Amino acid sequence: MRIVVTNCNTTQEMTEEIVRGARAAAGPGTTVLGLTPAWGPESAEGWLDSYLSAAAVLDTLRTYEGPYDAVVLAGFGEHGREGARELLDVPVVDITEAAAHLACLLGRRYGVVTTLERSRGQIEDSLHAAGVAQNCAAVVGTGLGVLDLGDTQRTQDAFVAAAERAREAGAEVLVLGCAGMTGLQQAVGAKLGIPVVDGVAAAVKLAESLVSLGLTTSRAGGYARPLPKRRTWGRQASGDPPPSG
Repeated sequence: MRIVVTNCNTTQEMTEEIVRGARAAAGPGTTVLGLTPAWGPESAEGWLDSYLSAAAVLDTLRTYEGPYDAVVLAGFGEHGREGARELLDVPVVDITEAAAHLACLLGRRYGVVTTLERSRGQIEDSLHAAGVAQNCAAVVGTGLGVLDLGDTQRTQDAFVAAAERAREAGAEVLVLGCAGMTGLQQAVGAKLGIPVVDGVAAAVKLAESLVSLGLTTSRAGGYARPLPKRRTWGRQASGDPPPSG
């Protein structure tokens, strides 16, 4: 089985960290390949970054020649999930909803611990669209930017502090609210005394399950194939020179 994991930003080091977490979760016989968009934001933090990231990820997927059996979208709360499901003929699993669905199996209410507070709205919207928002007790930011997550001790301390706020709001399970936090659940789970779900690992296991069961995206209704039409992808695709500066 071959799973493609797409980073939502252009930071190659983060792609490599995500892939390490994905491979650790994958079962025997599963190959994981990471894709980094050639353009877009270096970190996705806010609505503008998220929409730009979605277009870049879709462009990356449409030009990737494979082969692959499933796709994991490794951007927490980022846009593009629905478009990827229209575009591709393999299962597409988003780490946001994958983590939330598994969290719902472990407790009545879960909390998301993410990076900056400005990401809360996007995450809440994504959870609502996935049908799991009613079980979310809180989305709490650590105050750290995505590119700050390389400082392991600082990230752990900030996560634990934010997790306490989520528990006070009623969370019985915690979700890592950023793909860059992959692997953190092992370090903080014991300290917190409640389950901590890593979205990358959750998405990989769900993708494996869908492939093993022979299931993929329904084409009846909302995820029907895109209508055939002329689509121009970016300035260079139209023959225009790339912008300077």
